[in-house]
Formats: sequence, C-alpha cells, structure tokens
Amino acid sequence: MATPVHDTPASILIIDDHPLLRRGVSQLLELEDDLELVGEAGEPEEGVRLAAELDPDMILLDLNMPGMNGIETLKRLRETDYTGRIVMFTVSDHEEDVVDALQSGADGYLLKDMDPDEMVRQLRQVALGRMVISESLTALLAEALRSQRSRPVATDIHSLTQREREILRELAAGLSNKLIARKLDITEGTVKVHVKHLLKKLNLRSRVEAAVWAVQEGVDR
Repeated sequence: MATPVHDTPASILIIDDHPLLRRGVSQLLELEDDLELVGEAGEPEEGVRLAAELDPDMILLDLNMPGMNGIETLKRLRETDYTGRIVMFTVSDHEEDVVDALQSGADGYLLKDMDPDEMVRQLRQVALGRMVISESLTALLAEALRSQRSRPVATDIHSLTQREREILRELAAGLSNKLIARKLDITEGTVKVHVKHLLKKLNLRSRVEAAVWAVQEGVDR
C-alpha cells in the first residue's frame, strides 16, 4: 500500500446518479489505506446535505445529473460552509464544461474513463491540496482560456513583486492558498491578497488563468 498522505485517510464523498459508478469507486477506494469513501449520494440535494453532515476532505461531483446539475451543485456547495476540495468527475470533455466548472470553484476536473491507478494518483494529489485536471484536457483548457480572453494580458513579469512571483509559481504548481501559505510561511489571508493583486496586474480573471499563463510563459520554472 502507498504511504498515507494524511495521518488519517482522506475522506471522500461522491455525488453521482449512477449506482454502478458509485459502487466501482467504492470498491476501488477499499483497496487504499490513505483514501476512504465516507458517503455517497445519488442526487444533488442529498449530496449537499451529506457534505454539511460529514464535512469530507473532498467531494467527487458528477456534472450531468437530473434536476440540479453539477455546476449548480458546485455553486450551492461553495455558498455553504463547506471548505473541502471539490472535483468534477464526468464523461464530458467539452471545453465549455471544463472552463465553467473551474471558474465556478472546482478544484479539479477528471474524466471517468481514466485508468483506476491514475485516478487514485490524482485523488492523492487532491488530498495534498493540489488542483488536478485530466492530462488530455490541459491543452484544451489552455486554448479555451486564450479564445475566451477579451482583454489584453500583461506579459511583463516584472510588474509583479518578488512575493507575487513566488505565489504565481505555486499557483502554476496547483497549490491551494493554504498550502502556499504554509510553504512560504505567511498567512492564508496574505496569500489571498497577493493573488488578488497579481490577477489585477496581469489583467486575468481567475487563478486558473494565472496558472495557465505562468506555465505558458515559463514563469513556473
């Protein structure tokens, strides 16, 4: 078994209307010591209720469900006190769905046809606070963000302070504000302020755009 990423297993809630898929994820996670499925919901309202009740470390959220869809559910969860990680888990590789999910507050976007071992690896990255995206979607995401951008983007990294550049590199690595704060020995609130300032300076709308831009410009190296 792999070395646990936490002192206790990372707790996972899955919200998906397909019983067979939920069973498959459950059986997969039963084989792992560091990941634990603590709840499952077949419809969004039940999922939101369980998230409040169980407060899991992460939620695997289906995109296409009857009634309230995955994006609406994601927004509902972000409006509550839930502060864990939310990863879209779907069959859709449409760029509009990917961008919409990430801009609505998702911490990742994984495709259901991925290899089980790769899924476990990605979930471990989520448990470490990193953003995850299926490898086949990274080029699509970069192109989608370029095509959606209606404003010119600053290309001068020198417009950022040294601290802002450090934080931008960590954003490009997929780290959450909490992990960036821990790594740089500053408060999470300070990280949020720096992220806000660097987005304004670079004329970008989200940390996802900033991460993609940093990778494209080689700022992450």
